[in-house]
Amino acid sequence: MALILLSTLLIPSLSHAIPLSFSAPACTKSLLDSTASSYLTAQTLGTPNTLTPLLSPSFTYLENNVNSTLTKSLLTKPLSIAHTRTIHDLLTCASYTELIAPNNTTPYVIGTQIRLIADGESGDWKIASLDTIATTTGAWLFNASKTLEYVLKETWTPLSASLQSPRSVLIAAGDAYLDMWSNSTADKAVPWGTPCVRLEGSAYTGTGKADDSCKPGIPSNHNQKPNTRRRYVVDEEMGSVSIFCVWEHMMNAADSHEFRLEGGKLRYVHTMTECGGKVCKL
Repeated sequence: MALILLSTLLIPSLSHAIPLSFSAPACTKSLLDSTASSYLTAQTLGTPNTLTPLLSPSFTYLENNVNSTLTKSLLTKPLSIAHTRTIHDLLTCASYTELIAPNNTTPYVIGTQIRLIADGESGDWKIASLDTIATTTGAWLFNASKTLEYVLKETWTPLSASLQSPRSVLIAAGDAYLDMWSNSTADKAVPWGTPCVRLEGSAYTGTGKADDSCKPGIPSNHNQKPNTRRRYVVDEEMGSVSIFCVWEHMMNAADSHEFRLEGGKLRYVHTMTECGGKVCKL
């Protein structure tokens, strides 16, 4: 199958707001929720064509870091979805949705970033891009049923203002974590918290104890290839940043890391890693 690498797709800097015309309507949480709901309905029914009226003329679709089309996408496969959770980035008008679908012939754990843009003629918001990391059997530490079991034990609710971190702090925390493979001092910049639990595929560092830590298994070899092509969705109210990247040291895998900070300290890490349809190996 011919693949068009992510590097061929022009994506603006996603850690900053996408410039909009002065007449653009406000991006709202309800708008992002409505769009994410339309995406989830399309995935549940296996009907990507239902999204067509919502798409920008310049719409792009990525699946596991490969440029593709909706007609060839996972969206053509109906999925029974057991869990979803969405965060909202009002600055860049983007969302990230985590969805877990274990009860299918082919089980999936999926992360999708959706970016909107104001249409130049109508002024309405349209979907500029769908960017999906879709993991299934063979992906790194994959077991959708276990992932669901662990996720349902966690608490992801909006934070009070006193526990929220600025956008820049959330991005810096995620970047520092992802830099640990290629930077020997990056771990010093990670705002480690206690308790903290990491859900890496279906491997969980949490035991329900007050001293749970996200540090077990962090890299001791800092001379590995970097994690590149990062794309961000940031939700200060949820204390969360979603980062998609190329996990170069593991078969150039398509990777999703989501981080949650509470009171400025790392509380949760969720990862998904897919290796181009092959069994992931270090």
